[in-house]
Amino acid sequence: MNESRDRQGQTQTSAAAVPEREGVWAEKRRLAAAMREVIDRIVTTEAPEDELRAAADRLEQYARRLATQPRRFVTWGSPEASMAGSVGGFFDLSPFMGLANPLAPPMILWVDGEVVRGKVTFGWAYQGPPGHLHGGCIAALFDEVLGLVQSLTGRPGMTGTLTVRYRKPVPLRTELRIEGRVTRLEGRRIFTEGRLYAGQTLTAEAEGIFVSVILTDEGMLKAAPPAAD
Repeated sequence: MNESRDRQGQTQTSAAAVPEREGVWAEKRRLAAAMREVIDRIVTTEAPEDELRAAADRLEQYARRLATQPRRFVTWGSPEASMAGSVGGFFDLSPFMGLANPLAPPMILWVDGEVVRGKVTFGWAYQGPPGHLHGGCIAALFDEVLGLVQSLTGRPGMTGTLTVRYRKPVPLRTELRIEGRVTRLEGRRIFTEGRLYAGQTLTAEAEGIFVSVILTDEGMLKAAPPAAD
């Protein structure tokens, strides 16, 4: 997926921020959206036993049908932002941004100058404290966003350290705002920071240190040379 520009000239980075795809990928997105809705409703349903049994029978039947179809275990695009090496990567299968991944909320991110901004809404499947987002999901959210942030340097890296400070409970079924930026470079280390808001309330903030690596032709990771001064 190439980078695109919106009316304000901001770079759109998430697969969720581009027009609908066609063919197989359009149907994968449609299937994932339907499964996402099912997951959300399973968590809160009080349907009777017979209804649950009928739904489980149908889902098991379709799982067996899908098992007969070809599979690709080396995925297209970048399932996680930190190793994309580009803020314009194809993230349809990401567990946070992937419109074709039913586990994803999904989240929309874009680049605004030197800042990555985004929005996301979490449903009932992500609940921790009653009515609020699980703390582990918040940490994973920052890991994904700051992974994309460090790609602004053009030096893909992996998470070395992630420190999260939980300020306020994060509500479910509420559009959240997130932002992140690179603060400095030291050799192979890329320092980042991010903040998560519900409305005007700062709910959490994080600092991440990423370590630059290079993905070889054989699919192996090796240390990248230090950044030039």
